[in-house]
Amino acid sequence: VQLVESGGALVQPGGSLRLSCVASGRTLEDYAIIWFRQAPGKEREGVSCISRSLSIPFYVDSVKGRFTISRDNAKTTVYLQMNSLKPEDTAVYYCAPRRSCTQYSDTRESDSWGQGTQVTVSS
Repeated sequence: VQLVESGGALVQPGGSLRLSCVASGRTLEDYAIIWFRQAPGKEREGVSCISRSLSIPFYVDSVKGRFTISRDNAKTTVYLQMNSLKPEDTAVYYCAPRRSCTQYSDTRESDSWGQGTQVTVSS
């Protein structure tokens, strides 16, 4: 399934953004959804995942307490609410579907990628 990310922007440190991840013409209820990010010169890393059936959220330590992942009731969109943004959050953000959140912080060859959405945190 191909996903489309949106919502990225230039924001000042301490600001907030909400990213959206949608699939064209279908719902996402059959998938765990992972938000990844890739900063310049760094590897792509998973930062948050929402599980398939119970929508249980998972976060890496660097975003815990600041980011919130959620699904809408219609199961068509997965959001990443990002608060208290820091310059080190600057990256291109991608979402990807999987069967589970196992080892979500790592990329896999089987992951499918959209175009991503740029988040820049700078004063």
